[in-house]
Amino acid sequence: MSKLITVFGATGNQGGSVIKNILADSTLSKTFKIRGITRDISKPAAQALAGQGVELKTADLSDKSSVTEALEGSDTVFLVTNYWESAKYDVEFSQGKNVADSAKKLGVKHLIFSTLLHVGKATNGRLSHVHHFEAKADIEEYIKKIGVPASFYLPGYFMSNFKQSIRKSEDGSLSFAMPVSKDAKFPLIDIGEDTGKFVNGILRNRDATLNKHIYGAENYYTPEQIKTGLEEATGKKVHYTQVTPEQYKGFLPAFIAEEMLENHLFIEEPGYYAGADLKESHDIVEEKLVSWEEFIKKSGAF
Repeated sequence: MSKLITVFGATGNQGGSVIKNILADSTLSKTFKIRGITRDISKPAAQALAGQGVELKTADLSDKSSVTEALEGSDTVFLVTNYWESAKYDVEFSQGKNVADSAKKLGVKHLIFSTLLHVGKATNGRLSHVHHFEAKADIEEYIKKIGVPASFYLPGYFMSNFKQSIRKSEDGSLSFAMPVSKDAKFPLIDIGEDTGKFVNGILRNRDATLNKHIYGAENYYTPEQIKTGLEEATGKKVHYTQVTPEQYKGFLPAFIAEEMLENHLFIEEPGYYAGADLKESHDIVEEKLVSWEEFIKKSGAF
């Protein structure tokens, strides 16, 4: 009999990628029956999943009884939390805690949590405003503390972010600006395509990945390599500029400016994954990951 995997964010980048990958996998699609959790089961993306045999449910992550009901009967859970929905640390942490508590109560055998590093701890307090990383890191610690069997997937820097940050000039050239040097290392991922490949590897290697970090990135790219990839994939001239912290904050809405600045300063030092090697994480992935140049070509955004 198939085991039930419950996937949060079923119509989003990460949850949607996990579901797509399981449905397409001849082994996992027989191993798991899928329950997708989404806010609106009537929207087209949700109905498309229902048409592929995915059971759909809504859940209020701020309501523990609602979460418990959503997880009923689950063997495995993929959890992604959305800090930006409220932009409040306390809300995201509470929501993650509710899922962890419900998973513990119901005896879930494997929780896969989309997490990130704790920037404040990694920098000894030098960078203290990256709340969307720290809420996830603290949820991870809580999951470990209460003893839910769990693996931890750390998505890299979304390639799709560059759709917003790269500008097109009148002469046809492209440009982007960041508050980091040309040697900073961005761990890039095609989030909608490759999250499912990493989670597939985690599902196939449950015991070996318990309590481990799986780093979800195709490779590290410097701004110089990002620039070169853009030039080679588009045939356009590309300019990269390192701007000052104050200049960078000036590009952004005030309420997220400091957080996004420190997010990028963290990439510079000590690094988005604090210098971790990607090889062990890649070893569990069976499918080819999308490179930066491949993403540029298929996205058509540039």
